[in-house]
Amino acid sequence: MVAGAAVPTRIDVPNGSVYPPPMNSPESAIGGDRIISSAAPSRWDAFFDDLAWVALLAVTVLVMLTFQDYGITTDEEVQNVYGIKLLAFYTSFFRDMSAFSYVDLYRYGGLFDLLAAIVNLVSPFGEYETRHLLGGLVGVVGLAGAWRLGRHLGGPRAGFLSLMLLLLTPAYYGHSFNNPKDAPFAAAMVWAIYGMCRVVSALPTPPLRTVLLFGFSLGCALGIRVAAVLVGPYLAVGLALFLLAEWRAGRSGGEIGGHLLTVIRRLLPGFAVAYLAMGVFWPWAVMNPFNPIRALIGFSTYPINLDTLVGGLWVKAYQLPRDYLPDYLLVNLPEVVLFGMVTALAAGGAWALRRLRQGPRFLSGTSPAELRHIEYLLLTLAAFFPVIFFVVARPTAYNGIRHFLFVVPPMAVLAAAGIDRLWGVIEGFDARLGRVCAGMLTAVFVTQIWIMGQLHPDEYVYYNLLTGGVKGAAGAYELDYWGNSLLEATKDLAEYIAMENGDKPITRTYKVAVCGHRLAVAYYLPEYMVFTKKLEEADFVVSFTQTNCERRYQGRQIISVDRFGVALSVVKDRRYLKDRSK
Repeated sequence: MVAGAAVPTRIDVPNGSVYPPPMNSPESAIGGDRIISSAAPSRWDAFFDDLAWVALLAVTVLVMLTFQDYGITTDEEVQNVYGIKLLAFYTSFFRDMSAFSYVDLYRYGGLFDLLAAIVNLVSPFGEYETRHLLGGLVGVVGLAGAWRLGRHLGGPRAGFLSLMLLLLTPAYYGHSFNNPKDAPFAAAMVWAIYGMCRVVSALPTPPLRTVLLFGFSLGCALGIRVAAVLVGPYLAVGLALFLLAEWRAGRSGGEIGGHLLTVIRRLLPGFAVAYLAMGVFWPWAVMNPFNPIRALIGFSTYPINLDTLVGGLWVKAYQLPRDYLPDYLLVNLPEVVLFGMVTALAAGGAWALRRLRQGPRFLSGTSPAELRHIEYLLLTLAAFFPVIFFVVARPTAYNGIRHFLFVVPPMAVLAAAGIDRLWGVIEGFDARLGRVCAGMLTAVFVTQIWIMGQLHPDEYVYYNLLTGGVKGAAGAYELDYWGNSLLEATKDLAEYIAMENGDKPITRTYKVAVCGHRLAVAYYLPEYMVFTKKLEEADFVVSFTQTNCERRYQGRQIISVDRFGVALSVVKDRRYLKDRSK
């Protein structure tokens, strides 16, 4: 036995065959029907579970050590105010209704912002530092959800791979700290998908504990963004396929109808919990039963006056080309995730072809194996249906993939399933090749960790080698659109002034203008620096490079925040211009 090899349970299926087939049988190849059951542990299962726990602990510690490195992003100020207003709604015993007329944020759930406002009442850190710590920890919760989902579907090794692939996806990790909507939503959605798969695996009588897990996860997701309603149709597809499988297995209409009623009755507590959780974190949604529908329609058609860069062209957010989202995912996801997804889709295609040509038919019964096939189909649906919807409907979307960040966790889990299956096939041919596979995968992970370390704390500006990395993406795709790097530029400016003054105390006040979000700089200015809106009186300009913002202002560039040779933010010294004008 080699590291990673699994010993699946042998299950008797209705046609009398042994399930799963031996590792060296034709069915164990990609596209075969092998399922790794977490109920039948091998001596390596505990090893991969331990690795997963170690990884989660390490990331938690990393979050606690680095959360103060992340800057204030464009949306954070209004989201912070929204959370405070939601808290006021409850502390005033529902008399303060200002949260539901504040900008357009009432159309979003306030789970994260409300929790942040509560935690800020007791936190020893600053207001936004607390939000960044909470965001990082919520990101870890999402990693745990990907681990549990991958483990449920494919066993401990697939679970560990799911965790690692999501962790090493910079779009997910980088957004976790200071994207107060999309990152928490992605974390909640992966748990909702996990709960859904657990429900499907136990049909027609899912236990109450599983139903409540599903309901609470779904409610939390709805309490952030209304797009979580997609989970409902996914579950409906799973239930329909289950009933079709029962019909093909020869059950009578009465039995199938009885099972349908049983499932509905069993799921009712879960939906009640989901609605209750949504109502707590998104009160506006339950003030009128049609409000969630209004929010869903509004977000799809909202004509926001925002430009986004794709393929070197600036395009309005409501006029994006059909290939916008697929193109961004193709260049923004790590190569190993893309490879894993291709492998998984190839495995699924090979399996479908084998079923069509040889039988048994798909959904020929309701064995654990057939239910697992349904779960994989639902995972694939969760990963790709929103992308297909975007291509067809072309709804409004903001910078990069941030509004569709919730598809990244299921994509990572799907990629992990593909890599795990390929790894198992390679082991089946030669155990030594399996060890080579493990070594190559480790090297890929280490390389990705190094890249993310070089990008820190601007991990989300990552692009893969299909664009030539960050340097190749410059000018063609969005980089630091959040202005996260403005914090580093501000800190560097403070150090520059301190060095300029040497051992002497700083007695004068320097005025700083900002090209970017004001608070991203003003919040971090030391006492001897103040923000100014008047450019003519500014001693320095701190600017991010989004939309060539830095080119609009004169001054001698003294600081540049670079990642892989690309400037994300700069600081310009304007004092000589002021002296010249005197």
